[in-house]
Amino acid sequence: MILSSSNEVVKVGIAQMDVVKVPKTIRTSGLGSCVGVVIYDESTKVAGMVHVMLPDSSLGRTETINVAKFADTGVSALVDILKREGAQSFKLKAKIAGGAQMFQFTSDKDSMRIGPRNVEAVKAQLKKLNIPIVAEDTGGNSGRTIEFNPNTAKLNVRTVNQGVSEI
Repeated sequence: MILSSSNEVVKVGIAQMDVVKVPKTIRTSGLGSCVGVVIYDESTKVAGMVHVMLPDSSLGRTETINVAKFADTGVSALVDILKREGAQSFKLKAKIAGGAQMFQFTSDKDSMRIGPRNVEAVKAQLKKLNIPIVAEDTGGNSGRTIEFNPNTAKLNVRTVNQGVSEI
């Protein structure tokens, strides 16, 4: 059986990014404390996704960093790729999901708040780049899988124990 190209889903792994054009969709799973950031241009029907693991690249322990792993480097790198694919920066919009607090800690240590810190860092980067967040499904304590369709600009969010929603 050959699937039609309209069914093709590009999968983005943890600390990875990719870009799609209609008729493809783009998906990532395993969003716990990580944040899935979708940036798109409705007029050109091009969309990108980055699966952010950590808020700040200064947390990297190696000389060479994976830009997709961090909010401060991944969001701007994704925008650069989108522009090369024909997106216009003034038309870009974002939808974000994830950033759950997956474990309950008795400590108030900020380092344990990875999910909320990821969300804050992603929002700060999008604001810096003048990209409005038009929808979000963040926080809580459940994992998520997200899939974005650049044709409809809808983000399908499947949350563990809570079903599916569309934002």
